[in-house]
Amino acid sequence: METNHTMQACTNLSQKLTQLSFIQSECTIYKVHSHLRNINIRAYEPEVISIGPYHFDKDNLKMMEDHKLRYLHLLLQHKNDNIEKYVSTIGTLEQEARKCYAEPFSLNATEFIEMLVLDGCFVVELVRKCNMIYLREKNDPIFHMDWIINSLQRDLMLFENQIPFFVLCKLFDLIEVPNQHSRLKYLLLSFFDILYPGKVYRENSTNGSSSHEIKHLLDLIHSSCRPSIDWLDSGQEKNDKRKKWRFINSATGLREANVKFERNEGVNLFDVRFKDGTMILAPLTVEDRTESFLRNLIAYEQYFQDTGQSNFVTDYVKFLDCLIDSSRDVEILSRCGIIDNWLGDNEVVANMFNKLTDSVAGPGNDFIYAEIFDSVNKHCNKRRNRWVAKLRRNYLNSPWAVISILVAVVLLLLTVTQTVFSVLQVVV
Repeated sequence: METNHTMQACTNLSQKLTQLSFIQSECTIYKVHSHLRNINIRAYEPEVISIGPYHFDKDNLKMMEDHKLRYLHLLLQHKNDNIEKYVSTIGTLEQEARKCYAEPFSLNATEFIEMLVLDGCFVVELVRKCNMIYLREKNDPIFHMDWIINSLQRDLMLFENQIPFFVLCKLFDLIEVPNQHSRLKYLLLSFFDILYPGKVYRENSTNGSSSHEIKHLLDLIHSSCRPSIDWLDSGQEKNDKRKKWRFINSATGLREANVKFERNEGVNLFDVRFKDGTMILAPLTVEDRTESFLRNLIAYEQYFQDTGQSNFVTDYVKFLDCLIDSSRDVEILSRCGIIDNWLGDNEVVANMFNKLTDSVAGPGNDFIYAEIFDSVNKHCNKRRNRWVAKLRRNYLNSPWAVISILVAVVLLLLTVTQTVFSVLQVVV
């Protein structure tokens, strides 16, 4: 009997292994795991458009399905093409594209190909129309209402809302000139340009990547954000990976210890420097879409942790989480021009950064700001700076405390002066 059970177990496992239709390493498009998602579900959910199978056919996203069909219809009319060319081309990629998805979905092969054609053509045509105004319809509602474009920019970069990049490239070959994928990257990154919360260097890492090296739009955006080569070569990240590092104080605590903050317009958002007691940061704009933008890049890094600088967004957000504990820290950074707060409420911004790294792994030994943290802590631990910090914290922590000390000093000086005059009168 035991032998029969053993044989049956072997048979069942063999069948399950045979049915496994993909190798895990081939997966590039995941769903955000529940621990991360539950911190802020809305940050990962599309608002107006579904791209790919994970949010396919949701009721609140059906409005854009008609726009997808309209864009495809206009494309076929303009190029005098037939739909068979697009469907047959993408049909050859159906199995390869399906393997990119880690989570199961209910679309059969026909439905999946139809979705890839509709979604892919819409994305390509959207960025082309955005760049070339003459391609737009006169009454295209997408370009007549700013909120739609803003929501599309947000939705098209979401971690779960993706189709493989090689599908976009194949459709771009049919719509424009074949093998001009650098132009496709340019059009896409131009479309997302206003979504970035700060300055980035597009040329850093995407020009040499083939269409199969780029996983999807979020991967393209992540690659375009990498810290600048100059900053990496400056020695900021050439720290001993085995060296232990400690977190730094908030902006309030650092300012008490004689640390100054300075805005630098000309550097990449992630290029932070510390020199002669001054922390130099690029300006950061915080608006309604910033949290979703950062959360989805962090989610991407949680699933694709490789060597090099793959976790620079997570590290940057953790760095800001250290700087920002309260609304007072946001106010300090805003006054220095480092944070441009479009949300208006400093407390909201502080709460956002305090929660961004909840349920996020890291930072670890490869933390790219470890050397900066070490330099900051050494500066704060100098005897003079410790004394100044203690003085400011205990005696100069409010305007009334400063006034009280000034009054006490004045009274002391008056008392000393009176005493001196009294002594002089006696002597004379």
